[in-house]
Amino acid sequence: MSYKIYLYDTETDCIGSGNLSSAYIQTQLEAADGDDVEVHISSVGGSAFDAIAIYDLLKKYPGNVTTYIDALAASAASVVAMGGRQVIMSKYALLMIHKPMVGTGGNADELLKDVQMLNVVQERLAQIYMDKSGLDGTTVNSLINSVTWMTADQALDLGFIDQIEDYQTEITNSALIKNYTSTAPAVYQRCINKILNIKNNSMNTENKELIEKTTSVLDKIMNFFKKVVNKQTITDKGTLHHAGQIEEGAEVYLDEDMTTPAISDTYTCADGKQLDVKQGKIQTVTPADPENAPEAEDEDDDLPESKFKSAKKPADVQNRMQQLKARLHAQNALLTEARTALEEANNRLQKTRTEVKNEIKSTFIPEGSKRSNKTYTEPAPFFAPQTEIAKNAVKKAIAS
Repeated sequence: MSYKIYLYDTETDCIGSGNLSSAYIQTQLEAADGDDVEVHISSVGGSAFDAIAIYDLLKKYPGNVTTYIDALAASAASVVAMGGRQVIMSKYALLMIHKPMVGTGGNADELLKDVQMLNVVQERLAQIYMDKSGLDGTTVNSLINSVTWMTADQALDLGFIDQIEDYQTEITNSALIKNYTSTAPAVYQRCINKILNIKNNSMNTENKELIEKTTSVLDKIMNFFKKVVNKQTITDKGTLHHAGQIEEGAEVYLDEDMTTPAISDTYTCADGKQLDVKQGKIQTVTPADPENAPEAEDEDDDLPESKFKSAKKPADVQNRMQQLKARLHAQNALLTEARTALEEANNRLQKTRTEVKNEIKSTFIPEGSKRSNKTYTEPAPFFAPQTEIAKNAVKKAIAS
């Protein structure tokens, strides 16, 4: 059981006074008597000298010290937070560092002495931050000079803290989860962790039924994210689907769901670039050869016979054929997309004026109206004639 110390500001006390002074912390550490200590911090700061004294007390304590930033560790309180062997910050908390300040007065000589003293204090504070974060002095001092407010994520990235407290129940079959999420971008990992926040203490590696259900859910989630980032590259052997840029090491697939890795082969893109793919991964990317690049379409239509009897190597001719084939694939894909769009537009044009009007859903309700909400979902007005006899009757009535 850890001994807990709370450095929470009150209406009268902050770092350096009352229950937040270095003298009080010393008595608390003596009472802990070598047991593990948890120091919980929620403070706007206070005395820099008392903060350094508390930092030293925590560092010299023989037991294990963990500091928790519960809401705010600002100014001098941020120095105290650095005193733990492990610094844990709530994901809702803030950490703030800035230049030391002093209320002063007097003549020029006295003011100059205060400036020199403040510079020395800043050097000591910066050294504490440097020792914790591993950042260089220039970076730390720039953060101090600009008055830096850090969220938990930012503090973790900069090395000021070791862990973010997220209040989530730990999932014991973590190996399975990591197998699916380790390669996903960080933003997707956070989404997946939220979705998988299953508060079920019975979840363990022996529960095969639950693991199978989890695997199924993860498959669907990962496939969804793959579709979101799906990009397409048309080649001489069809369309390749991929998440990132076409580069060495990138994974390429044959289907939109990105579940079937591309077969091992050499693919030629429409721009002449060649991709050497092995087991679904791009091994090498060979830029297009300008000399073998396909020419403009107008020139391709009237190629003289002498071109085919040129002294070009068979490999060059083969490369050119692959490039032309890839370009045809790209043109066919565009034609298919255009044909689909034209068919949809043509279907829209075939609709009668009444059918188009019936598709429009009115969302306007006059003030004080008792109109039913059911009208939002009605496919057609309730008074619209449904049979041919009724329609002809309406036409005759209008014409007469």
